Amino acid sequence: MKSQDSKHGGAAPSRGCFANSGNGPTLVPIEIGHDDYLALIDPDTAFWSLVGRGDLAGTLGGGKLLNAYRRKAAAFADEMQTLRFGLKPSAVYFNPTERCNLDCKYCYIPRDMRRDGEHMPPDRLMDALARLKAFFARTAPKGRRPQIVFHGAEPMLAREAVFAGIDAFADDFLFGVQTNATLLDESAVKFLVDRNVSIGLSLDGPTSATADRTRTTWAGRGVFDHVVAAMDRLRGYANWSVIATVTSENLRSLTKLVDFFHRHEAPTCMLNVVRCTLPASRKVKPDDASAAKYFIAALDRTYELFQRTGRKLPVANFANILLAILAPTARRLMCDISPCGGGRCFFALAPDGGMFPCSEFIGLDSFRGGNLFTDDIESVLASKPFQLVTGRKVEDIDPCRRCAIRHFCGSPCPAEAHEMNGGMGRTGAFCEFYEEQVRYAFRQIADSRQEAFLWDDWDAGMKTTFAV
Repeated sequence: MKSQDSKHGGAAPSRGCFANSGNGPTLVPIEIGHDDYLALIDPDTAFWSLVGRGDLAGTLGGGKLLNAYRRKAAAFADEMQTLRFGLKPSAVYFNPTERCNLDCKYCYIPRDMRRDGEHMPPDRLMDALARLKAFFARTAPKGRRPQIVFHGAEPMLAREAVFAGIDAFADDFLFGVQTNATLLDESAVKFLVDRNVSIGLSLDGPTSATADRTRTTWAGRGVFDHVVAAMDRLRGYANWSVIATVTSENLRSLTKLVDFFHRHEAPTCMLNVVRCTLPASRKVKPDDASAAKYFIAALDRTYELFQRTGRKLPVANFANILLAILAPTARRLMCDISPCGGGRCFFALAPDGGMFPCSEFIGLDSFRGGNLFTDDIESVLASKPFQLVTGRKVEDIDPCRRCAIRHFCGSPCPAEAHEMNGGMGRTGAFCEFYEEQVRYAFRQIADSRQEAFLWDDWDAGMKTTFAV
């Protein structure tokens, strides 16, 4: 989700440990063992400021900071209210096929669907895009093109239909393709690059030995070389990225993986901790402490590489946490806000026309809200399956309701909370991992290093609404 026009926060110069801390402005340390600074956070509005321990009396006792904040608190609350409850869908994750030529260990789509599922016929794909065009004409802001991301399973198995749709609706949508890269040959790359389609690849390790532990064909063969070949074809193209799913199988290789992505000049990457919606994915779930340790080491490496080469490698999912702190409405992803973006900022479309709040739910038929070809889209968005997701709020989840960082994390993910932990009122799989990310983010802000982790010109067109 791209955004809007404001950034706010507070005084920076770090370090701590967050705890479930009640409501109202709360002082919390930001790094265990380093007590120079505390974060003052209001969980309700996502306001923050870093306050030196030696300045506590002057800062809080004199009341200047809190008085200045109170004058802006209502505006901050309105901003968060709009971000959380006032947005309309602006993107669709369009699955043109249920099938995939890979059998990845952690996939959120059931194996029988990926092996024997159906394709969306070309004429139905065109019909679907026409229906989506009509919907967005009613709902999207004037002059803003909605996004269609061809997603999977593996969308390149339906290449002919997908490419025809991209050409037919080039003026109506911003298109993207998320692919395992096995079918991304030179002609496919040329087609997508010539049309400025965003391209996402998937690779879980810097070597085939690591990558092939979780991502193989149905015959058990790895595809590392195919992905590297696609990365080489895309070198110099600005509109591509690579996603690594973080599991117990590649955790210790994340720093080397960052080196690998940087060496291949990936413009950006994601290190997404595995979603534990289906039982198979839980078999490769890392524990929170280990995930945080190696993830943060990989972030440190991106900073070292930037210092040495002058070239950034933003890790988009961490950059989004930084933006949640620095400029809440500027966050580009909507997984770490509550309610999440599923069914609210985007929805997912299955090959049979089934509509789901997010692709993570496509294997869960109870979350099918309706069908694009038979139902009114607005009615589907208001259906009970969608409302289960769009109505999930951190204020209703224990211990999130008492957590100081609840709007920097959002208690993801509703699909894994429901399937793994028993309901929408439960946390997801990685509470402590997200807590460590926020703690690390505050340390970078305190040391004035945040720009090294963000995209260039991320704040273009924004205005600072609060600064101390």
